[in-house]
Amino acid sequence: MGNCLDSSAKVDAAQSSRSTSGTSKTTPSTLSITSYSEKSNASSLPTPRSEGEILSSPNLKAFTFSELKNATRNFRPDSLLGEGGFGYVYKGWIDEHTFTASKPGSGMVVAVKMLKPEGFQGHKEWLTEVNYLGQLHHPNLVKLIGYCLEGENRLLVYEFMPKGSLENHLFRRGPQPLSWSVRMKVAIGAARGLSFLHNAKSQVIYRDFKASNILLDAEFNAKLSDFGLAKAGPTGDRTHVSTQVMGTQGYAAPEYVATGRLTAKSDVYSFGVVLLELLSGRRAVDKTIAGMEQNLVDWARPYLSDKRRLFRIMDSKLEGQYPQKGAFMAATLALQCLNSEAKARPPMTEVLATLEQIEAPKTAGRNSHSEHHRVHTPVRKSPARNRSPLNLTPTASPLPSHRQSPRVH
Repeated sequence: MGNCLDSSAKVDAAQSSRSTSGTSKTTPSTLSITSYSEKSNASSLPTPRSEGEILSSPNLKAFTFSELKNATRNFRPDSLLGEGGFGYVYKGWIDEHTFTASKPGSGMVVAVKMLKPEGFQGHKEWLTEVNYLGQLHHPNLVKLIGYCLEGENRLLVYEFMPKGSLENHLFRRGPQPLSWSVRMKVAIGAARGLSFLHNAKSQVIYRDFKASNILLDAEFNAKLSDFGLAKAGPTGDRTHVSTQVMGTQGYAAPEYVATGRLTAKSDVYSFGVVLLELLSGRRAVDKTIAGMEQNLVDWARPYLSDKRRLFRIMDSKLEGQYPQKGAFMAATLALQCLNSEAKARPPMTEVLATLEQIEAPKTAGRNSHSEHHRVHTPVRKSPARNRSPLNLTPTASPLPSHRQSPRVH
């Protein structure tokens, strides 16, 4: 689930992973996290919460390993949805009322994620995900249905997201290119999810916002997944949380990478990177491209404030079908999110309001036809889509397979 950017984080994760593979008994963990559910009273839950308290969440079902074997047809290869550094994700079916295994094609489709004992993600991150998603409830967060902790087996059961991840649609061959309106819809949904986390009674910093962690339902509604790196925000008069640097190369805020000081504005920077990916159709880091273009932010930054040159970074798959004014507003917003000064970045509430303003012409009737017109752009070669051989970054998305940006330190 987590990706590290420094050696100390790697060591921490390795130790965490070893704890899952050595013995069937697990040392109880304690996490300083309160409830963020809109349906429950945060003050009614103890903090810090022990492992037992986390796993006894009334919102989650404790599955047996046998139940999940039946639900996935014994984890058959043709049930496999994808693979990441954490392990494998399988498609399964359960009864929507009793949550017992049902026949394939009947009942409710779910995604079952099985943790590799030797994988990068350890028990601590697995437990963190159970803790947060067992309490967080929002339309733009993926729903965790239950878990299985049986011996060395650690599994998570999620709602199934039929459209896969945003990364798949932006960078994979095969899927139809996303239209401008769908890209803005995805950006708005993801922004709503982050805004909810940042403005919760007890703030949550997501810490791993990236295209592969944004999942899409049948109507392209975006939901955030993979909360293994989520962190409680600063409290009292504290301005930040000091922590080991964890994240994904190209998405992590520079001040966080440099100092380990984490704030909600670190998530805002990551959002700016993803917004840039939506505009350009390029990855945050693409090792197949030489020179400065390898890093998306460095390459695109000079064009974001120039209306006349913005077309040079726009995704050629859009074929010019986007509103010039809306594209420039989105580019300007991305530039604000990517400000090197964390305090100068807008809060997610403002980011969301701006995105909704960009989307507004679509529903404004008479303005929609004048706004959405073909932008004539010179033909440019799309960057190579081949992958870097360093596919080391794991993913916890309960969805079809997708490779990730490499981990570095």
